[in-house]
Amino acid sequence: MDEIEIPQYFICPISLQIMKDPVTAVTGITYDRESIEQWLKTAKDTICPVTKQVLPSSSCLTPNHTLRRLIQAWSTENASGGIDRVPTPKSPLCKSRLLKLIRELEVPGLYVNALKKLQVLAKDNSKFMEEAGVPKAMVLLLIRCCNQSKTIGVEQALRILYLTWTPSGEIKAAVNENHRIIDCLTWIQGCDIANPVVVKTLAMQVLKRVIEAANTRLLEKLKPEFMEEMLRVLKLKFSQQATKSALQILIQVCLWGRNRSKIVQANAMFELVELELEKPEKNITELIFNLLAHLCSCADGRAEFLSHAGSIAMVAKRILRVSPATDDQAVHILSLISKNAATKEVLSEMLRVGAVTKLCMVIQADCSTYLKQKAREVLRPHSNLWNNSPCIAVYLLTRYQSLIPNGIIQGKSSVYNSVVWVRNNDSANGW
Repeated sequence: MDEIEIPQYFICPISLQIMKDPVTAVTGITYDRESIEQWLKTAKDTICPVTKQVLPSSSCLTPNHTLRRLIQAWSTENASGGIDRVPTPKSPLCKSRLLKLIRELEVPGLYVNALKKLQVLAKDNSKFMEEAGVPKAMVLLLIRCCNQSKTIGVEQALRILYLTWTPSGEIKAAVNENHRIIDCLTWIQGCDIANPVVVKTLAMQVLKRVIEAANTRLLEKLKPEFMEEMLRVLKLKFSQQATKSALQILIQVCLWGRNRSKIVQANAMFELVELELEKPEKNITELIFNLLAHLCSCADGRAEFLSHAGSIAMVAKRILRVSPATDDQAVHILSLISKNAATKEVLSEMLRVGAVTKLCMVIQADCSTYLKQKAREVLRPHSNLWNNSPCIAVYLLTRYQSLIPNGIIQGKSSVYNSVVWVRNNDSANGW
């Protein structure tokens, strides 16, 4: 049987498939609705893929009923040849229906049912719903639930807010005009709620987006209880995604000095070191080291960091074992400690637990020039204390002595022997 020829004007220019729901843009080009809406949602610039002209929004797409009927008739006629019949598409969501559902959210007896309908619609109409003001409605609903200590509908509201969230001016305005949303999302973490792991993880993901959208004035006013709750999430470890979100939130808020002090006072250093000692996934380790580096930039942070018996050893252990990003932050942490908290006891501990060893290895490893220079800057000021130490002379790398400042590295051990020692020493210490 001859292959059926598909009319060219039945084909979507984006998906190159037969259109199921043809819609025409203001540029006059017809696309399949799903393809063009996805294009407008994800493309950096909302332009017509064919003409390259600017397209306003997905709401400006006009259904091409004539073409759809032609495609349906053609697909039915050629069904015996293996062509799937094109069904009649669902009616597109109209703004009046959305606004009606939003109004029902304020009615105690109707809001749960309205949430269920909005959740179904949000999966395929997120951009249109965002333009209709659904995210702001969810923010207000969550705040109301928090004020009334009600958890019914919280999960659905979080899902809708997450699905319809875009980094737009409207969203930022909704967050900054309703400061209570941060308290609300924090409140959810301590709630006795159905499906707790899913709901609390979702709340952390939404909270991360809220913090990213919040203005400086709002972030500077975060309460100590907020930091404590984020650290409690890290301690509970009820989901990988929640842990990741909590770390990202703390990194974001600690850019303000006051928040940094609040995080340190909430016992963050201890919790972060303990979390890292459990050997989490690489992306979690990178976030932990990023946060540790920020917190070690203040005196209180360094003091709390050093108060943990395993802190320096943990940092030294991770160098050259996780990722370049971790190496960078780890060397930066050691740099902050050696410059600002360089007591004899601290410097001796750096030598004893292998931190000096790892810094010397960084200089000879396949690392960036920037990182090697950073390691040299840590080693150079304390060479008099570390030079000729038995821990250094017998075990450290010696092949390229000219790279090490002030003759820290002495002796005749080879690169091979020094690497073997480091590995054996790690194993002996249970790392």
